Amino acid sequence: MIAPARVAAYETVLAVAAGRADLPSALARARRHLADDRDRALAGEIATGTLRWQAAFDHVIALFAGRPPAKLDPEILAILRIGMFQLLHLDRVPAAAVVDDAVELARKAGKRSASGFVNALLRRVSRERAHLPLPEQPPIDYLSITLSHPRWLAERWIARHGVDAATAWARFDNAPAPLTLRANLLKTTREQLAGDLAREGVIAEAARFAPDALVVTGGNPLLTPLARTGMFLVQDEASQLVGAFAAAGPGERILDACASPGGKTTQMAAAMGGDGTVVAADVRGRRLDLLARTVAESGAMNVRVVQSNARAAPPFHQVFDAVLVDAPCSGLGTIRRDPDVRWRRAESDLRSLAAAQLEMLIHLATIVRPGGRLIYSTCSSEPEENEDVVRAFLAGHPDFRRETPSTFSARPELSALLDAEGAFKTLPFRDGLEAFFAAALRRV
Repeated sequence: MIAPARVAAYETVLAVAAGRADLPSALARARRHLADDRDRALAGEIATGTLRWQAAFDHVIALFAGRPPAKLDPEILAILRIGMFQLLHLDRVPAAAVVDDAVELARKAGKRSASGFVNALLRRVSRERAHLPLPEQPPIDYLSITLSHPRWLAERWIARHGVDAATAWARFDNAPAPLTLRANLLKTTREQLAGDLAREGVIAEAARFAPDALVVTGGNPLLTPLARTGMFLVQDEASQLVGAFAAAGPGERILDACASPGGKTTQMAAAMGGDGTVVAADVRGRRLDLLARTVAESGAMNVRVVQSNARAAPPFHQVFDAVLVDAPCSGLGTIRRDPDVRWRRAESDLRSLAAAQLEMLIHLATIVRPGGRLIYSTCSSEPEENEDVVRAFLAGHPDFRRETPSTFSARPELSALLDAEGAFKTLPFRDGLEAFFAAALRRV
């Protein structure tokens, strides 16, 4: 019998490769019937790791098979990829069990004639694992093949930051991301939360930058009675810093224009101490439901959830002290947590994404009051979606000015992460954080 975790991982990788779903959606669907938390964790580890190292695996498959991976049946390619991840990156899994399950998967997929090919190729990978034909030079081949990143993206990073930084960035992306929590200040403090988690067998330590962040180093807080109480939210540290960059204050009226799943919404509501209003908007029905659940769980009483399209004329007036536009983007800054993004995005996507982001800014600028601020943020690493969008907006809106670094002098956690123009930017090779960007523009 094939291990159920491997079946779920196979189904996930196959769905992502076919473009039927992104990794989180495909994994959630494949794990629905896994009752054992260990199986659920293993399925996630295999699927995520397989997508992370996909280019390296495909390079070896091409050499050992004597044909491009695209010439293989999608089912066989998915089986080979998950098998290679287990052989090369999961030492606790016996090689014989990996190969046997892969052969059985091929039969169950209706590819019985390919079972011998799967067996031979994976056994060769197992034998030669210490000396696989993966390039170390030139740098672009090392990054794009051995470190498994899109060649176009690796070329960009090398051009902007140099070989050493780009290599460090790629290695960062290929390391498993820790679970990061944000203490909900409406219900607890970071120190109190750490103590409560410790009593449940969960070890968490203060994050480097974000003042309310805890990085989990042992145990699983999602399996404790503290989960679903609103005491904490799972939220990336760089995302938390964007929430801090928004600088929400008591008594303000704030719009979070692309608010789901609600991490930054509830963070700003907590920073306001219940004094003022956060209008949390999203256009998609399911995402709106998720947003409403997050807000209710947090206990934030000063949040109003509404359905609104950020790419259309907003149904509001010029009344907001701040508008946060956490724009839909390529997600290329989150490759460590979402490894499928590297294969789902193309360089040609950037122009259309930037056009949509600029359109949002133009619409939402109309509802910022004089003296108010427009905060634009993405989880993209690429300038087309970040600095270029801000410059294009400012060129057509002389009534807005950039905030300067001095504005944030009261927030020491941000000082090391601001550029000369006052924009917030995290760089994985420098900061050990996902690549996020934010700029604050004040209406004069």
